[in-house]
Amino acid sequence: MLIDLNNASAPERLESDVCVVGGGAAGVALARSLSRRGHDVCLLEAGGMDFEQATQDLCLGDNVGMEYYELEHSRLRFFGGTTNIWGGRSIPLDRIDFEKRDWVPHSGWPITLEDLQPYYRIAHDSLELGEYDYSAEMWEKLKLTPIKFDPEEIAHLFWRFDLKKERFNNTQVDDLLSAGNVRIVLHANVVRIQAGENAKDIRHLVTRTLGGHEAIVQAKHFVLACGAIENARLLLLSDDTEKAGVGNSTDQVGRYFMEHPHGRIAHIKTQDPAWFWAHYRKRYPRNGPPVAPALVAPEHLQQSKKILNSAATFKIQRDPELGLGIGKKVYMNLKHDLNATKGNRRVWHVYRRVMDWLQKHVSVTVARATAKTRKMDLYLMTRAEQAPNPDSRVRLSGELDALGCRRGDLDWRLCELDKRTVLEFAHAVGREFERLGLGTLETMPWMEDGTVEWPVDPTVGNHPIGGYHHMGTTRMSDSPSNGVVDRNCTVHGYANLHIAGSSVFTTGGWANPTLTILALCHRLADHLDQLLRKDS
Repeated sequence: MLIDLNNASAPERLESDVCVVGGGAAGVALARSLSRRGHDVCLLEAGGMDFEQATQDLCLGDNVGMEYYELEHSRLRFFGGTTNIWGGRSIPLDRIDFEKRDWVPHSGWPITLEDLQPYYRIAHDSLELGEYDYSAEMWEKLKLTPIKFDPEEIAHLFWRFDLKKERFNNTQVDDLLSAGNVRIVLHANVVRIQAGENAKDIRHLVTRTLGGHEAIVQAKHFVLACGAIENARLLLLSDDTEKAGVGNSTDQVGRYFMEHPHGRIAHIKTQDPAWFWAHYRKRYPRNGPPVAPALVAPEHLQQSKKILNSAATFKIQRDPELGLGIGKKVYMNLKHDLNATKGNRRVWHVYRRVMDWLQKHVSVTVARATAKTRKMDLYLMTRAEQAPNPDSRVRLSGELDALGCRRGDLDWRLCELDKRTVLEFAHAVGREFERLGLGTLETMPWMEDGTVEWPVDPTVGNHPIGGYHHMGTTRMSDSPSNGVVDRNCTVHGYANLHIAGSSVFTTGGWANPTLTILALCHRLADHLDQLLRKDS
């Protein structure tokens, strides 16, 4: 059933077994899993079924720390969420990402890779990603030979790509719309999480439309699934029972915001730069989805150099001092000037198809000629892990949005370990290039400038700052002294309030977060199913 709170006949009260806040990948996956188990679900979406500027403006906020994307550009507030412009890149976290690393302060999840592994497979199948294989064995299956790096210096893993565009948007949820036990509620902006007087449970949620209509939502269990910035903001806004906000008695809500910083980390001088791009480009097997190799820091390198987990790729690119080419300037301007309407998203999907065609069909010979003509060369680009940092955080702004709620500001901060990691990783690649006689590597000066700052280099690619991967802010921990949710994604101290999505990540690894988000949602669905059956 579909309910729009903007309609004159909209209800003022809703009740369900589980109320899920947020109609993105996490919310849709959770609602789908609970519905199939026979539970009554109310799925609240702050926006409509497509882009609306007034609703999107509710994402406005200031960057008060390091330079970052405009906050209203870094997430989408309509059904399907930011996955409406997701590139489909998927891979699980590594085993070491879950472990306590003595050299990484605040590391260590309260769960292990083994705890999440069965749910990774469910998430993998839900994205139709083919064989469950992200390992270096994909080289042999592709009938290709990788560079023979020392496995203690450089390892290989493979991304897999979801081919379905806008998998979680309104055109893909007929099963939920027709389900008798699911209500999708549009324009349901949550403005308060109402805790009980004893601050041990949640009584109801208060929603408000831009037109002023309010509705109360009651449920046995509530799940916040609206992203790392908004999840933290909603908890902080709800301060009538706990003065610092729901679940924030130890000042942990909003802390440990993480991204995957992107950057150009080395210039590689080699006889045939185009070969490296061509050999390590995205591949299109006949019997499965596209895959792409990544160079990754193996556990041995992480342990011996006391660094984080990170990945890198080869890229043929202009000298950064030359700036953006005309074509890239046009693309970047359009990307930031055009709203995420259905028509504009269609243009973006066409662009992606063109890029895929080029990846698939451009030969090494063409790549060589293009690189020579355009004076391009080979560079090493990183997708880095960020160390969990309690000073990197989401805070409430002094400004109010159109609903009368304080906006969320982002104070994004990196640390010395983040920068040293990519420097050591680049050095490892350089050592291997020299050992194998492949060429030499020159690290970029910014990595040794004595600061923790990362320069914003627009020539890095379409995502020059980071991956739009918001993680942390309601991190998972066994103790409320250093986190917000427990190992079951339940807010410490609140038996019926849970959080889904990458805001619960304790550490972020280098892997794109969507597959892990979905795995955690399926695990949370199992937990909620057990709780509901126990109470019935």
